[in-house]
Amino acid sequence: MSKEEKQAGQEAANATEAPESGSGTAPAAPKQETSSAPAAEESESSGERLQPTISRWKGKQMAQPPPAAAASPAASATGPPTYEDTPATSMRKTIASRLTQSMNQNPHYFVASSVSVTKLLKLRAALNASAAGAYKLSVNDFLIKAVAVAAKKVPLANSSWREIDGQVVIRTHHVVDVSVAVSTPIGLMTPIVRNVTGSGLQTISAQIKDLGKRARDGKLKPEEYQGGTITISNMGMNEAIDRFTAVINPPQATIVAVGAVKKVAVPREGVEDGAEGFEWDEQIVLTGSFDHKVVDGAVGGEYMRELKKVIESPLNMVL
Repeated sequence: MSKEEKQAGQEAANATEAPESGSGTAPAAPKQETSSAPAAEESESSGERLQPTISRWKGKQMAQPPPAAAASPAASATGPPTYEDTPATSMRKTIASRLTQSMNQNPHYFVASSVSVTKLLKLRAALNASAAGAYKLSVNDFLIKAVAVAAKKVPLANSSWREIDGQVVIRTHHVVDVSVAVSTPIGLMTPIVRNVTGSGLQTISAQIKDLGKRARDGKLKPEEYQGGTITISNMGMNEAIDRFTAVINPPQATIVAVGAVKKVAVPREGVEDGAEGFEWDEQIVLTGSFDHKVVDGAVGGEYMRELKKVIESPLNMVL
């Protein structure tokens, strides 16, 4: 290759190199596409150049709606109280202790019976009509009497489990003292109507009215509510109560729970089988709770049968 050819090739090679950016004759560099993302910024050790970026980031974060905050204890403490603690009275503590003892130590079993009170209600109305205001018998007065009459016929239902001088005995009571459950402002109390089988309905009615009033007023003497041989608990004044079971009142072995009077359709007497015909009968459900240590199941059933018989033939109570 001649000297002239070498020089021409070198000039062509130089022409293909990129021009210096600082050259006045260099063509303009093509524009670079811009990104929406902010360019990275370097900061000096002071962090002053980074601070605007941090501020912008914080602003975006604060713009987001904050999550729902849970109610703090302090907030609920400033509102109305959600509960109230009432110290238990000595009476409430006694009730709790005795009923807990009863449920833990007395093996309960329950026997229920539907009982007609149609004749009893008619007898009650007739006696009250003839009293000329001297007395006013309640359904409960008749039931207290009936519980006692049935207890005389089935003495084991009128018994109690006792421990005397280290010896366990079953005490059968010859007198029927009926404890009557009464709701009072300080708790349940059971004033006692003494010797019910030896008392008439008018006497029983007067006693229970007096005992009930003084129980609610807190004026009963201890001997007027401690003791008793059998208990009745009547919730029949609440028409929503069909039946319920009651806790035995220790050391007694029997308590009778009384529901509300309900009208029940029953077959009409004297109508032959297959013929249509019914009548309305007023009934209550009685539920006996028995302590199986003292009263076996057959004996409890026998007591409920006698109680049903007495109530459905109420003249036996007044003769």
